[in-house]
Parts: sequence; C-alpha cells; structure tokens
Amino acid sequence: MQAHTKDLSFTAHAGSYDEQAPLVQGGLTFHDVTEMVSVHTEKKTPLGWWVAFGVANLGVLIFLVSLTYQIYNGIGTWGNNVPVGWAWDIVNFVWWVGIGHAGTLISAVLFLFRQRWRTSINRAAEAMTIFAVICALLFPTFHVGRVWVVYWLLPIPNQMEMWPQFKSPLLWDVFAVSSYFIISLTFWYIGLIPDLATLRDRAVEQGKKLRATIYGALAMGWTGGNRAWRNYEKAYLLLAGLATPLVLSVHSVVSFDFAVSIIPGWHTTIFPPYFVAGAIFSGFAMVITLLVVARKVYGLENLITLDHLEKMNIVILVTGTIVGFAYITEFFIAWYSGSVYEKYQFFNVRMRGPFWWAYWTMFACNLFFPQFFWMKRFRRSIPFMFVASLVVNTGMWFERFVITVLSLHRDYLPSSWGYYQPTMVDVGFYVGSLGIFFTLFLLFLRWLPMVAIAEVKGVMPEADPHFYHHHEGDGHASHDAPQLARAHD
Repeated sequence: MQAHTKDLSFTAHAGSYDEQAPLVQGGLTFHDVTEMVSVHTEKKTPLGWWVAFGVANLGVLIFLVSLTYQIYNGIGTWGNNVPVGWAWDIVNFVWWVGIGHAGTLISAVLFLFRQRWRTSINRAAEAMTIFAVICALLFPTFHVGRVWVVYWLLPIPNQMEMWPQFKSPLLWDVFAVSSYFIISLTFWYIGLIPDLATLRDRAVEQGKKLRATIYGALAMGWTGGNRAWRNYEKAYLLLAGLATPLVLSVHSVVSFDFAVSIIPGWHTTIFPPYFVAGAIFSGFAMVITLLVVARKVYGLENLITLDHLEKMNIVILVTGTIVGFAYITEFFIAWYSGSVYEKYQFFNVRMRGPFWWAYWTMFACNLFFPQFFWMKRFRRSIPFMFVASLVVNTGMWFERFVITVLSLHRDYLPSSWGYYQPTMVDVGFYVGSLGIFFTLFLLFLRWLPMVAIAEVKGVMPEADPHFYHHHEGDGHASHDAPQLARAHD
C-alpha cells in the first residue's frame, strides 16, 4: 500500500523535521514500524498471552456466576439497603465511565490541537475507552432488577404503553453513555481502517486466505488512493469534532445524577468540572497501567517512548491538582454555606465518621501521591509511574465510594441513618467487570494493531515532503529513499 507514503493531513501537523525531539526512536523506517506492530497479530500466540487470558476469563466466570445468582434471587443479593439505595453498582458505573474518558481525549481533543505525541498511544487508549464503557453499562443495566424489560428505558413503544421517565437520572445516563459509546466506537473503527488494510495485504502476501478475507472485509475495500485518504481524513476530523464535546458532556451528565438532588454532599454545582477532571485523571492512569506493561511485553519502547509516558504523567499531575482543588472547594462551600447539614456531612461524616478511612484513602491517593510528578525523575521512572497509576485509580474508586455511600448512609434524620457493607455478589460483579475489561483488551492486543501504524508514520521525519530535499548530499536520501517503497509492507 503506497497509502502510507502519501502527504496526509497527519503530516500537515507533523511540522518540519525536529532531530532534537523524535517521536519515534531507534532510527526506524516506515517498514520497521509496520513490521514491529503487525508481527504481533501474525505470529503464534505466546504462552504468556494465554496465561493472562485465562486469568481474565476467570474474572468473566466470576461475573457470570454472580450475575446468575443476582438475577435469580433479585437485587437484594447486593448490599444496597435503606438508606444506601445506591452503592457499589453506581460507584463502579461512575468509575468505569471515568476510565473511558482518556481515550476520547487523546483521540479527539489532542488531534484537534495537533498534538503529535498522541499517535503512538491513541489506538490503545481508544480501545480502552470502548471496553471501559461496556463494563460501565453492566451496572445500571442490572441495577434495574427486572433486566428482561430494560428496553423500557429506550424511547420505543411497549406493551404497557409506557415511555421513559426523562426526569430520571437513569435515563440521562442511558442517552449520554450510549451516545458516547457509539461515537467512540465509530471513531476507533475509522482510525483502524488503513491499518486493517495493511494487515490484509500482508496476509495476502503470506498466503493466509482466511485471515486476508476477514481483514479485507473489515478494511471495507480500502485502496489507499488519494480519494480514499481525502474522504478518510474528512470523516476522521468530523468524528473528532463530534467526540470532543462528549469529553465534557458525558461525565457532566453523570455528575448530574448526584448534583440535582438535595442530599448533603451531592447538591453542589462544582460536580460537572470536578467529575470531568477526575475522569481524565483516572483514564490517563489506566492508560499508563496498560501501556507500561504492553510496551515492554511487545517490544514497542521505540514507538511508545518515555517521552510519551512523561507527557501522560504531566496530565495526571495537572488533573490531580484540579481534583484536589475541588476537594478543598467542597469543604470551603460547606463551611461558607452556613448549612448545618452540609457542614456535618463534610466535617463529621467524611472526616470522622465510620467511613473515615475511605475518605482519607481518597485524599492521599488523589491529591498527595500525584504531587511526586513535579519531579522529572519520578515522571520518567517506569516502576514509579506504574505504581502511581494503580494508586490513582484506587483513589478514584474510593472517591466515587465516598460521594455515593457516605452521602447516603447519614441523611437529614438520625433515625434513618444506616451502614453499608458489600456482599460477595457485589465483589463478584466488580471483579467480573475487571475480567471482562482485560479479556477484551487482550483480544484487542492479539488481533489488532495496538499502535496506529499510519498515524505514527505521519509524524516521522520521512513524512515531511521536504525531508529528502534537506538531506540531499549527506547520504540520507540515497540510504532511506528505498525504504519508502517498502512502506506498503
């Protein structure tokens, strides 16, 4: 496919060749990039992948057992009670939706702002978004109890002549998250098409007919011609423009589930920006968790470099500081409001109540721990950033737990106070959602290119149309020009 050597819109923001800050290291050619990424989808499945897949499938089995037990016996198998009607189900839903935010931010927002460093990480981040949203949708779906009539949530006629109650936060989530999922899935698939065509052509050359047929169908007849690239880039830009508002709107809508109520600890206007910052915070942490391992296992250190990881750590530092500022603002508003209920919620329930340990775990993980990233040696330390990413997502889970459970278990009337304890079914659902997520991500790593081949080539020095003109006479042109002809590999 000569497609990868074209003058793409990706090269329009590649700028001139900057030898001081290469986005692809190791002196790789176009052919090297294609080979490095594609080979992992073509070689025999390694034993390590099967081990990881087996562990992930164990999580899926736990989920299926928990789900069967819950559907047969009802929602009472969860730890939800009066007054804690929302518990781990909503906590896990919000947590997974937050994790799914990084992919759209990296793919759409950074694309519109012409951030070239996104090209090595956007494919895996987009896949993570889709899988996280799938996991998120499991919880409100089965929280309704009678899941066999869950279609009542959709605006379609049914035998009861009932229409959705649009005043319900559950409906807001259905429309916000499903729209986000559809746009994200479409955006991810459109970006995959040129690379699927590359895998198709390689399969034809290798004589693998079934593989060529499957990838050929998925590539939708991609030829790599000028017209194909022009239409592709228009569609990609349009979808990026559609997806960008969703980065802000989806988690804002999720925050309205809480903010529009009059429950102390929920009734606050800071929730939309606070939730969005927290979503990006946790999403980037999950991308770090996945890519630190994947780049090492798949030998992609020259494509997903320390510079890429450091930039993501900077985003984690900035958004973590915003989240910490939101925590402090909540306390200030509770004190400044003069409401005895708000002050009691923050100064007695959260700081000193029976769940104080959850609150201070949240505070330590989300505000204090990311501050180490002010120092460059921590931002570029693989072991530290991996641990930090796990700590951040632990803290973000506790944040959702604090917001949901702590605000409900002590309401206005002491006579209605209660306590919450999760059941094994709650734990099974959560562990199972992790199993589903990692199962899907492992399948993605096995059968699809985890790095966007065409986009990475677009930010390499050779993609600059003036690159060879600048290097005439120094040996670069005669040495590298033949590699361009091999880019179709």
